[in-house]
Amino acid sequence: MFPGAIALCDEYFTTDGSGDTCLKPGTMGLRQVVTYSTAGTFSFTKADYPWLARVRVKVQAGGGGSAGASAAAAESIWRAGGAGGGYAESLINVAALAAVETVTVGAAGAAGASTNGAGGAGGNSSFGAHATAVGGPGGAAAMSTGSTVTTSSGTTGPAGGTGSWAIGGGAGEGAIRLGGNVGIGGAGGSSRMGHGGASRATAGAGIAPRGYGAGAGGAVSANGAAQAGAAGERGIVIVELYG
Repeated sequence: MFPGAIALCDEYFTTDGSGDTCLKPGTMGLRQVVTYSTAGTFSFTKADYPWLARVRVKVQAGGGGSAGASAAAAESIWRAGGAGGGYAESLINVAALAAVETVTVGAAGAAGASTNGAGGAGGNSSFGAHATAVGGPGGAAAMSTGSTVTTSSGTTGPAGGTGSWAIGGGAGEGAIRLGGNVGIGGAGGSSRMGHGGASRATAGAGIAPRGYGAGAGGAVSANGAAQAGAAGERGIVIVELYG
């Protein structure tokens, strides 16, 4: 330090063995961001970041897929949307981190087959035991082919997971049939990091969501033309490194 310079020694600076003034570990703020955006299992190794003081993890689970539909001639089926995946965050001091933490990114829920297959559930995402987000359930193949007025319940979003704070994903909307080929399908549930697939007012395949962890919009089958559902969106884990 220059003579007469002012420093908040107890908060930001320390003196090393050579008498030099140094920044204290943990006072430099955000230094790096590591992102895991492919479904699967990975390793976060603490020793790769010798300057590390703490991490903030943002954990998004995968979203649910929507069901497929196959209606008879002159009839229709309207599907509900898949639910969005949950989300969790934690702030973790370096001393609480294991030497190697397992990182899991939840897969997207599968699209339901056009033969009235149900949508698949999104996978859970996690960062070690510090934060876990729960995947969104897939849309059910609940409505039967027909031409009379009926409804199909929406897809309940997942419960909150674990972490410093956690929330569940958004519910997939229900579907309504008003007549032979008239109705509306359900939109997919949104997530903290994504938007659910849109609802359908005409026949067609399920509509894909956007972003991470959102649920797919429901398919609509009319006049004997089968339609597949859509897949949800995969999850993501973001690790902010503070030094």
